[in-house]
Amino acid sequence: MNDTDLRYSDFIVYVDESGDHSLKSIDEGYPVFVLTFCVFLKEYYADVVTPVLRKLKFTTFGHDMVILHEQDIRKKIGAFHLLGKEKREAFLEELNVLISKTDFTLIASVIDKYKLKKQDIQDTHAYHLAMRIGLEQLYSFLQMHSQEDRLTHVVCEARGYSEDRALELEFRNVCKGQNALQKQLPFDIIIADKKTNSEGLQFADLSARPVGLSVLRPNQSNRAIRILEKKFHKNKEGEVVGHGFHVYP
Repeated sequence: MNDTDLRYSDFIVYVDESGDHSLKSIDEGYPVFVLTFCVFLKEYYADVVTPVLRKLKFTTFGHDMVILHEQDIRKKIGAFHLLGKEKREAFLEELNVLISKTDFTLIASVIDKYKLKKQDIQDTHAYHLAMRIGLEQLYSFLQMHSQEDRLTHVVCEARGYSEDRALELEFRNVCKGQNALQKQLPFDIIIADKKTNSEGLQFADLSARPVGLSVLRPNQSNRAIRILEKKFHKNKEGEVVGHGFHVYP
């Protein structure tokens, strides 16, 4: 799908992951792979999301070059190591409030790697499977907003040359019709360098692990998922499971 084929949609999509896609070596403590799609209205994203998140960074760190990675925050790595307890807690509270107040739609694909491995489907790739499921639900979202005939860009974080090439090939195959809908999907992929200070990718990164933990430990306290569950894409009947939130198999 070339950019010249369709008018651009009103939405931009950012995608990030939690966990690794390997089925050969599965982490017993986190045996899932999660892919989150954060969908923003472009105008709102440019006018509200970007400046608000940058302002929080300026207030907390004195500059806006810090990239908000969930793992770095959780393990107190880099700039987050320098925050004292009080300032760290204040930052996390402000970040939670910011995410809660931000208007975006969340689509999450969760792959149970143990169950997927038992299916013994040859050459199944957890990332590619999660991507296909997410794109199918993204198309449903765009249909609900009368945007299915416009080109929507999907921004994914780079993971390495060979993985990125394989992802792009799979992405384009899905968009050409290799999907459950058996139709062409009007999406184009942008693979962004890990060092790109993209607010949208940071939202996707911060969303992924809480979604995974909500599946693995549904009874564990998870403030982040209580915030995020209000963002999930719903179908016309208001259903989330199988639409904005999909666990496979």
